[in-house]
Amino acid sequence: MAWRSLHQVLGSFEQEPTWNHRQQFQRLLAHWPEVVGTAVAAQTRPIALQRDVLQVATSSSVWAQNLMFERQRILDKLNSQLSLAVKDIRFSTAHWYNGGAETIASESQKIWQQHPSRTSGPGSVIVPPAPSKDATTAFQAWAGRVRSRAQHLPLCPDCRCPTPEGELRRWSVCSLCAAKAWAPGGDNASKDESVPDPSV
Repeated sequence: MAWRSLHQVLGSFEQEPTWNHRQQFQRLLAHWPEVVGTAVAAQTRPIALQRDVLQVATSSSVWAQNLMFERQRILDKLNSQLSLAVKDIRFSTAHWYNGGAETIASESQKIWQQHPSRTSGPGSVIVPPAPSKDATTAFQAWAGRVRSRAQHLPLCPDCRCPTPEGELRRWSVCSLCAAKAWAPGGDNASKDESVPDPSV
């Protein structure tokens, strides 16, 4: 396995779509007062950019309603000034008083709590090892923690790898075997009933 420099690793992160998405949202936040004006900016707060739809919290329903009429003008300005591809804007008072971004984060946490790949019980939390100057020692410590966590997991009936119980309940196999089955030309390319659709 070839080791990459920190600069190379960070460079690969910057190419990830989620990283670009966050950078776009941060840029949007910085330029929001310039795009909508200081009076409107004082009564609004962008809280999320999901699937090219900008969610904006407003201080009152009157502001939300008035801004709906200005939506297309704001969209055009955002997309031209910031080179974004925002398709729509939703204005709502729902997140104005309850923290906006924090609420979105808590919703993400709820989704993760119910995710089939989430594990619980002994060894479910991997505590990072103490910092080590030797990369091999650090890797071996991490691998040992992962192995100890996997000891308590049931095995996938196809590949015999340790698998979170949620994956077995949902797909009857581990997520990797399920993904292989859904892939074009995979074991289950004909979409028979033995492996359910991942979107369900």
